[in-house]
Amino acid sequence: MPTSNSVTVQQICRFPVKGLNAETLERVELTPGQGLPDDRRFAIAYGLGTGAKRGFFDLVQEERLAQLRVAYDTAGPGLTLSRQGRQVVSANPCDQTGRMLLNQFFAGFLAGTQRGAPSFQEVGDDDRDAALPNPVSLISLASIRDLERVARQPVDPRRFRGNILFDGLPAWAEFGWIGREIRIGAARLKVFERIQRCAATNVNPDTAERDMNIPLTLRKGFGHLDLGVYAEVIAGGEVKPGDEVAET
Repeated sequence: MPTSNSVTVQQICRFPVKGLNAETLERVELTPGQGLPDDRRFAIAYGLGTGAKRGFFDLVQEERLAQLRVAYDTAGPGLTLSRQGRQVVSANPCDQTGRMLLNQFFAGFLAGTQRGAPSFQEVGDDDRDAALPNPVSLISLASIRDLERVARQPVDPRRFRGNILFDGLPAWAEFGWIGREIRIGAARLKVFERIQRCAATNVNPDTAERDMNIPLTLRKGFGHLDLGVYAEVIAGGEVKPGDEVAET
């Protein structure tokens, strides 16, 4: 069992739809070379017509996306979106009828966008960043607390859209993991990169308002724009809250 001063997993988050809010998981089975199952599996695309390059709506351009709450049932499969506590659409995102319903919802929800009609899509390998081998993002709550000290206000960890949130390590010590292997529960990962933060973190996950400037606060307070690290799964296994995080 983890000791009182050990580094432990506090929360596991999956983002079924790129740009939308997370689901909290009770446990997850990690697989070598893969991120969390169904994490960023879907996205709301634009630029699908007239030969335009496909892009995806996100919080950088559309902070209103933070108003939506997501529930994804992998068994269905079924995707349910809620707003202000009320269900707004529920559909199978993997069939034509379900995608039509989701497209109709997002056409209304994103009305007025300058990026063209939204199209709900499953994300393929061609859409992924080749430099990031299906990473798992790790966020230290101690580093967020140190950021709060500099910002002089609370900073919601959800702003950083991390997969595994952990606590017990000194602030910013996770940057020392770069190039090293760590064990999380029954899985083993190799940390390979710090995560540079963009304007998406400025959006409040509760109010969907841009009420902070996180990149500026990081730069002024710490001389960099980074919070969290990316890791690649190299040995699979189950991970759950309370599991120990340690260098191997």
